[in-house]
Amino acid sequence: MQTTPPTYKGNIMAGAPKGNQNSTSEKRVWSKIVRKLAVQEDYAKLHRVANALYEKAAEGDVSAIKELGDRLDGKAMQENMVTGDADNPLTINVVTGIDDGET
Repeated sequence: MQTTPPTYKGNIMAGAPKGNQNSTSEKRVWSKIVRKLAVQEDYAKLHRVANALYEKAAEGDVSAIKELGDRLDGKAMQENMVTGDADNPLTINVVTGIDDGET
């Protein structure tokens, strides 16, 4: 089976969907529950949770520092750079475990 290799624009595959396609606003149950509880509690517990995270980070807890950084600045994007020789192009095989009928 002959397939056309994907084209890339920068480090992103052209035409590929961006972001988590399974995380639509309707599917964010956790977020909805936390928001509902926060409103019901007048945000008091949510403030205590945020304060506890802040205090842990201030004490030097690395995971708390990372979580605060991710929440404040956004998670760092992972960059993957694949390079190759123009005369000897890379071959990428995607193994899915799904039998496509070819032998």
